[in-house]
Amino acid sequence: MEQVIVDNRSAAGYAATTSRRRERWFYTGMAIAFVVTVFAGFAPTYYLRPYFGMPQLAPLLHLHGIVFTSWIALFLTQTTLIAAKRTGIHRRLGIVGGALAVTMVIIGVVTAIIRTQQSTTSLVGPSPLSFLIIPLGDMLVFASLVGAGFYFRRRVDLHKRLLLLATVSILPAATARLPFAFIQQVGPLAFFGLADIFIVIVLIYDLVTRGRVHRATVCGGLIIVLSQPLRLLIGNTSAWITFASWLTQWA
Repeated sequence: MEQVIVDNRSAAGYAATTSRRRERWFYTGMAIAFVVTVFAGFAPTYYLRPYFGMPQLAPLLHLHGIVFTSWIALFLTQTTLIAAKRTGIHRRLGIVGGALAVTMVIIGVVTAIIRTQQSTTSLVGPSPLSFLIIPLGDMLVFASLVGAGFYFRRRVDLHKRLLLLATVSILPAATARLPFAFIQQVGPLAFFGLADIFIVIVLIYDLVTRGRVHRATVCGGLIIVLSQPLRLLIGNTSAWITFASWLTQWA
């Protein structure tokens, strides 16, 4: 009987260790995929701009690029620290992450409004005033998920999924710039859809490892996905155009 108990404990311990290892690999892999996606999307216009003969960027756009790149780099760092079992450093960097998230929202909103004010006409696709709802919506969804993630920081299963999904919510800016012709032809639905693939991956991961989808994945994923067509609908209303016009007057 004692041997059976020892064997059961050993099996349970092995299963728990395997689960943690698999989880670390998954989140680290997702972080790397985010880095690759962001670099691929912004390489011509930001990271490798001189090699593509692009003009100089305004200081605000440089600041925007630095701040948002820092979040992606921090997310990769945080997942790597957890994989290396350096949870103490991970928690201390979490304070930096909170401050960085607030900065991102402020810079993201200001940049979106100023860029819209500078681009008052559009020959192809939605007008700049209509399109403004997309980056502003990204910031609203990102802030909501990050805020929830920090609120549930002691609930590890919730915390890590919410922050991962918060990062997914800002990826459309990168997927919109990937060098695929269909993205320009289809428009927002294409680059939203490409970013949403990451949500599907999390859903599959939950099903494979837990047998069911985690509630944080369901709630966070729905917030992201449902906000996308909703933004497209609202962005074409006269009420939004009036509001967006008012916003750009302050730029």
